[in-house]
Amino acid sequence: MNAALKKLDESFFSQKPVLELARSLLGKVLVYHSPSGLIKGIINETEAYSQNEESCHAFGGRRGKRNEVMFWRAGHLYVYFTYGMHYCINIVTGAENQAEAVLIRSVIPLEGRDIMLLNRKGRAKNLSDGPAKLAMAYGFDKTHNGVDMLAQNAAVYLEDQGLQAKKIDQTERIGISRAKNLPWRFVVKDFF
Repeated sequence: MNAALKKLDESFFSQKPVLELARSLLGKVLVYHSPSGLIKGIINETEAYSQNEESCHAFGGRRGKRNEVMFWRAGHLYVYFTYGMHYCINIVTGAENQAEAVLIRSVIPLEGRDIMLLNRKGRAKNLSDGPAKLAMAYGFDKTHNGVDMLAQNAAVYLEDQGLQAKKIDQTERIGISRAKNLPWRFVVKDFF
């Protein structure tokens, strides 16, 4: 691995609140060694979710088959199916049994754009700028639910390439009906 690149390990997640991690994920690179080849994208939009607020799938500590992975230790992928047609990916950020996760809403394609385009059936416009489009572009589905991104030979992991956000906008979350007024969405337009 290039000395300038760093695969993120458990220390990245250690004892950081979900809001801090949602901000910290901006500029990190989501890497997937897919069956079709390498895909990389710079995370430029996230949303935080915690069991202490009512839009979270695990609100009040509710635990079930769908959200079980949210209660695992930080660094696992929580992938769920929504609206009967789309997958969304989250990165679990909390300590074990403390359901917290960050929805990855958007990435800027870095490598594997051709694979992403194929996965999106040729739809080049807005290739990966929404949670469902991102999951489709990477080829993520329910088989990725529970993937341990911190495992030594993980096919999916985060990489730090030293990118810094020029400016982070913090806004209300979108696409939800409950607790949407919480300013737990983070967006970056440009990096240096």
